[in-house]
Formats: sequence, structure tokens, C-alpha cells
Amino acid sequence: MPPARGARKPRVATRDLESTDGAGGTTASAGFPALPAPPRPRLDARRARTYPLEKRASKVAASAVGRALEPGLSFAEWLARLPDILAAADLRLAADTIARARLAGRGVAIGMGAHAIKVGLSPMIVDLMERGVLTSVALNGAGIIHDFELALAGRTSEDVGPGLDRGRFGMARETGAILNGVIRDAARRGEGLGEALGRHLEEKKFPNRRLSIVAAGHRLGLPVTVHVAIGTDIIHMHPSADGAAIGATSLRDFHRLAEVVAGLSGGVYVNLGSAVVLPEVFVKALNLARNLGHPVRPLFTLDLDFLRHYRPGVNVVSRPTAAGGRGVHVTGHHELLFPVLAGAVLERIATLAATPDVARASGRAPRAKARSARPKSAAAAPRVKRSGPRSRKR
Repeated sequence: MPPARGARKPRVATRDLESTDGAGGTTASAGFPALPAPPRPRLDARRARTYPLEKRASKVAASAVGRALEPGLSFAEWLARLPDILAAADLRLAADTIARARLAGRGVAIGMGAHAIKVGLSPMIVDLMERGVLTSVALNGAGIIHDFELALAGRTSEDVGPGLDRGRFGMARETGAILNGVIRDAARRGEGLGEALGRHLEEKKFPNRRLSIVAAGHRLGLPVTVHVAIGTDIIHMHPSADGAAIGATSLRDFHRLAEVVAGLSGGVYVNLGSAVVLPEVFVKALNLARNLGHPVRPLFTLDLDFLRHYRPGVNVVSRPTAAGGRGVHVTGHHELLFPVLAGAVLERIATLAATPDVARASGRAPRAKARSARPKSAAAAPRVKRSGPRSRKR
């Protein structure tokens, strides 16, 4: 659209039009020096050198690609058809390492964020504890809230937004009163938070306690520790909260976790869905163990989360294994990824337990007539002898 008659033409800065020398450099102006042009060699692409494909190192081989799926496959068959590339290869490595560690009597510890419970993984965690695959569990403060509510009411997790608008978020009476009461009693008895809550759920016969990870720890004699950051959990808003009791019971659980970690040489630590608290707690527990003379190496670490975060990367995957071992990330939704890992571990244990050399090394050698028998599925996977510290009986 042409400018209206009599309108002033836009003014163009002379410096903008005269800012280059035509060769990529700039001309001098008042108070600013001329800048030289960078080199720009002329290239003749017709002279580029090539070499035979067979001489090149390649990262993907035909033997590593996946195989087509079909209806009716068993889990083991489905798993075998995954590509042996990137995350699928790391998942296989993790499953094999966990299986071999447990058959050799080494510990497999898991540190969990609360989201893993919210997306329905508690029955699988409990099952792996009962089978002897998981030898200890560490939870953050939110973890025991969802664990408790599932055990008591058979449901958990509220919609934060509407409750926050009215100041009602996190104020369910039973959750705050019972949990804070258990914590206060545990502090008076000199107990850790995890063992006290597990015993309470079992003794009071909570209706859904079979879904509870902490109750399973009490029932099985396995360490379940709870690591609380004051102010992060809904029960800290309740009038029954006692900061001294929370701190004392959580500190006892930290010392218990350090004992677990001190025995993880040749074992595995899994971080499941904790971005900050448990990676920080784990690296301090590991340092305390090493400070007191336990090298904790070699160590295999695994970070499972739907995003890769800084602290799991440095405090779980890289730093703890730098002196010996290996750490890997496998990234994906907890409710999909962890069941695949759990199934892969059970299949691998079943396979290795039927292998004579591995079975003899683990003290599980089958009788001669049964050595060629292979379990048909993970359901036939043997219970693994537990190792590591058990919950303290008082």
C-alpha cells in the first residue's frame, strides 16, 4: 500500500547500509573498529574421497534388529524379538545383571518415587520381594502416603487443583492422624519409620495390606526404609506432625539404607522414578559406606524414569560406578517399562537357574535327571535365596 500523500518516508540508518565491505567484513564507523572477514575456502565436491562400505565400522547389524511379532507369543518369545539396540539392549543387560546378581547371592536394592505406586506397580514390587529378587526398598515420604492409603482405603491420589483452591488439598484426617501417630510412636521406641509402619499395617490388619510395600517388608523381614524431606508431604501440614519424630525415624532409616548399600558389591541399585530425593540419599549412603571401609564395587546401577534428570544421571548412573561397574538409563513410562523389566528378570532367572554352570555357582544345581529341563515361563522362576540385612526385630 503506497504511503499517503505528504507522509514522511521512513528513515534508513546510513550505518546499516554501509556496514559491510563486500567480502564478509565490516567497515569502520565512529567509535567501532572494522572486523575482518572469516575464511571461506572454495570447495570442489567432485574431488571428495570415498571408501568401501565394508571398511566402515557400523553401529547397527542385521543380527541386532528386531523380528516381526505375531499373535499368541509368550512373554519370553516377545522379549526375544525386541531389537538388541539402545534401550532394548540396555533392558536386556539390566535383566541379566539383576538375575545373575541374585543367583550369586548379591543384593538388588530399589529406591522408588511415589509415582511408581500411583501408577499401580505395588503388586509387582511386592511379588519381586516375595520371590527374593528385591532385597530392600527405599521410599520417599510421599511413597508411604500412597502405600498407606491403598492399604487402608483401597484408593489413593487426589486431584490437587480443586483442593488447593479451597485449602483442602492433603487434609484427609486418617492419613495425617494415623501416619503421624505411627511416626511419633516409632520415635519413642527408637525404631525406623519403615519398619514401624510395616508392623502397624500388619498388626492392625489393614484390609488391603497385601498391596503394601512396607507391610511386605515387615512380613518378609526385608529392609524398607523411608527418606523424608520436611515440608514435602501432605502429612506435614497436619496438626499432628512432629518434626523431631519425623527427623529421628527417617535418620534411622538412612543409617539402615547405608548398611544395605555397604553390602552391594557385585549387586545392583535401581532408581525408579525419583528425580531428586532418593538419588541424593543414595549417593550419601554410598559415600558413608565407603568412608567406613566398604568399597561397594563393582556396582551396577539402573535409572528408570519417564524423563532423564540431572541427579539420577550423576548420583546414580555415573559417579557411583566410576570406580568400578556400570550405570545405564532406560527411559519410559513407569507403568509400561517396569513390568517389562520385571518380566525379563524373572525369565532370565528361570533360564539361568536351569543352566548347570550357573546353578552350581549359585548353589542351586538341579539333580542330574532334571538338568536339561527349562522352566516354561516366568511363573516357574525359582524363589531366590535372600541376602542382605533384614528388618531388625525388637
